[in-house]
Amino acid sequence: MILKNKTLQNAQTPQAVAGQKQEQNVAFFLRRAFKDNPEILIINDFKFTFNDETAQIDHLIVYPYGFVLVESKSIKGNVEVNKQGEWTRSFNQKWSGMPSSIKQVEQQQILFKELLNHHKIEILGKMFGIQQGIKGRCWDHLCVVSSDAVIDRNSMPKVVSEQLVKSEFLVDKLHKIMKLGNKLLRKVNVYDTRPYFSQQELDSIGHFILSQHIDSHKQTVSPIPELVTPIAKPQTPNVYQEVQPVPQVKLSCKHCGESTNYTPMYGKFGYYINCNQCTKNTPMKQPCSMCHSKKTKV
Repeated sequence: MILKNKTLQNAQTPQAVAGQKQEQNVAFFLRRAFKDNPEILIINDFKFTFNDETAQIDHLIVYPYGFVLVESKSIKGNVEVNKQGEWTRSFNQKWSGMPSSIKQVEQQQILFKELLNHHKIEILGKMFGIQQGIKGRCWDHLCVVSSDAVIDRNSMPKVVSEQLVKSEFLVDKLHKIMKLGNKLLRKVNVYDTRPYFSQQELDSIGHFILSQHIDSHKQTVSPIPELVTPIAKPQTPNVYQEVQPVPQVKLSCKHCGESTNYTPMYGKFGYYINCNQCTKNTPMKQPCSMCHSKKTKV
């Protein structure tokens, strides 16, 4: 399921144009492979801040057993990595050093893991009275280079070679990492001891990630793929009291009154609906239907 598409920027330099095109190519492969799978969440171009540090993840994959971070690099010449993990590339038959893309995505992963762990109480519930965490999950990261790059894997450290893939092989690599298989068979597979997220926990993680995204250029608007209405726990009524039905909150455009033809959206200031009639926005947050308090949460 695609939670966030690539945010297109006004690229000016040839390097920026090539880099953006590479990210679009990777996003295309991810969309084609996972857009209809609710267990695999794809967030493209995710930028966040935590502990006075800012990081940008080109492509983030969330699945039942953990997370995969993908860094896109537009490399059209030769790329080599020596035994010390130092990267070099050729361009117009000239060789030059370049920062390690693996080290770059490793730093992004560290900060992202700290962000999730800091908010684990908000994101994940408790199981048997024990707070669920993030650190015990599977964490992987990859660097995806252009399909026409020439990779010298003979002199490259094996661990780097395993993390460096071309665009068209990314989906195959992700399937190998995630090892999902059939959903029903996973539940009876006693050999797979990996802790996993439930669908409700995946939805919670996805919504949290979208709420943390920042965009310094403009307000980021991401369509919400699905609105899940939480099921209230049944309560035993007092036999001396009459049980009153709870009024339902109905969303409608505050500008034209349209109550059905609108699109649920998420932006910088939270959840809202975009009216398809007048094209204006209305916040989803509504006062409580029972006591009319404005202290509500979407």
